[in-house]
Amino acid sequence: MRIAMWSGPRNLSTAMMYAFANRPDFAVWDEPFYAPYLAKTGSPHPMRDEILASHETDPHKVAAACIGPIPDGKAHFYLKSMPHHMVDGMPLDWAQDCVNIHLIRHPARVIASYGVKREDVTSDDIGFAQQVAMFDKLGGIVIDSADIRNDPAEMLHLMCDAIGLPFSDAMLSWPAGGHKADGAWAPHWYGAVHKSTGFAGPEGPLPDLSGRDTALMEEALSHYERLAREKI
Repeated sequence: MRIAMWSGPRNLSTAMMYAFANRPDFAVWDEPFYAPYLAKTGSPHPMRDEILASHETDPHKVAAACIGPIPDGKAHFYLKSMPHHMVDGMPLDWAQDCVNIHLIRHPARVIASYGVKREDVTSDDIGFAQQVAMFDKLGGIVIDSADIRNDPAEMLHLMCDAIGLPFSDAMLSWPAGGHKADGAWAPHWYGAVHKSTGFAGPEGPLPDLSGRDTALMEEALSHYERLAREKI
């Protein structure tokens, strides 16, 4: 099985990658198309130079690797993927051979978390519209990060049942300190999850936003709600 887990940033996506990486039957790949996206768009993301120097930037080579031999002789392959990385010219035919899962999180939480790491958040940075478009194109299942944090065992059981994968208790915890598959961008983005050994508990009330962040949340909310209606 090859799983393409589609999500925007600041959305439990690294924790989910660690959950699958802790299974003995899965190899994982951290954001395969991030470097091609940066190379194509010129976007000034944190650690841009390090990312381009450390990762393959040819999207066609990346796509071929997504459907090529699974690393380390593992039975299954987990691809932590972001819809907004798949700009015009990025091949997507590889995803037709994957089980597609769409991980969502309320945009108020995404915007508040992203703003701590990078200023001037835009709708293209958080990718809610792109995620809806990806769901419409590929289909698959939808799962909400809030539901996972509320009851990790129950929701991961449901997710595995929905895709025909046996659940493993190994998905509920992992060693602190990161994973060898972390992308070069990990030092900037993964500080909290590197300290974790499992899923954090339930989140509190939605954060208060102001100004342009409120407008950005309102723009993204309809896309989130569209996918939330489809969630397992």
